[in-house]
Amino acid sequence: MIQELLQTDKTLGLMLIKAQKEVYSSIVGENNIKATGSGYDFVELREYQSGDDIKYIDWIISSKIGKPHVKLFHQQKELNIVIAPLLSSSLYFGTKRLKSELLNEVCALLSYSCVKQNDPFESYICNDSVSLTTQRIKQLFSVRTLAEKIAAYDYMHKEVLWKQLTVELYKKIQKRSLLFLIGDFLDAADMDLNVLSKKHELVVIIIRDKFEEIPHAIGELNITDPASNANKVIKLDKKAAKTIEKNMLRNDDILHTKFKALGIRFVKIYTDENPSQKILSLMSFV
Repeated sequence: MIQELLQTDKTLGLMLIKAQKEVYSSIVGENNIKATGSGYDFVELREYQSGDDIKYIDWIISSKIGKPHVKLFHQQKELNIVIAPLLSSSLYFGTKRLKSELLNEVCALLSYSCVKQNDPFESYICNDSVSLTTQRIKQLFSVRTLAEKIAAYDYMHKEVLWKQLTVELYKKIQKRSLLFLIGDFLDAADMDLNVLSKKHELVVIIIRDKFEEIPHAIGELNITDPASNANKVIKLDKKAAKTIEKNMLRNDDILHTKFKALGIRFVKIYTDENPSQKILSLMSFV
């Protein structure tokens, strides 16, 4: 048991080192958004417009020109970022590595990117309930805290209850935020993100194994259902594989339709991929 814990800790540590190295060696920089407002870097002087704050009127210039003019400044803007891994029993699957391990690496890449860009983040573990994992902060130690809690979490018998999840996240996240939802999204029919998308900007990261989408016939399998813990023997022949493939295509068609209707950005990452390029490309648009 002790040996297993040491191995898990070593694996987690190597994953975090790899994720941090990839983020800090990338071109993703600090989030200096050129929004106008009260700040220290002067941008321009322009004619007063209805709604402008009168305290920014330059009275000397205005008197010389004969019309009121206001000063505009660059303002550094912090994003409110929320990382929400959807931890269900279906993540206990993978032909190259477990989907749960890939999900943890994705969360590490996202959180390291937040720290590098000087944006605070908070995180919630979500399934049949929503629990705060790390409070809003922009310190490196919080990345490891999140990774350790995901690694130690018992996913067995857990499923994503969308109605309860969206209501709880809506209540818990008070300020408008950039909300990352990370999971395998195998239950598109029950998913309704309409309320969350009206309050927050949503980005979905889909974690999959290619075998789930395009299985091949491998004969009889003795499997354990991670949701019910029941053992069963299934026959995965060509007909069964084709049925699974069709069901997954139908699920993803529903997913894509819902995302498109709500203007939700999304990306899919497989267990045989290095997720860093897709995640860092995603963060470059944040």
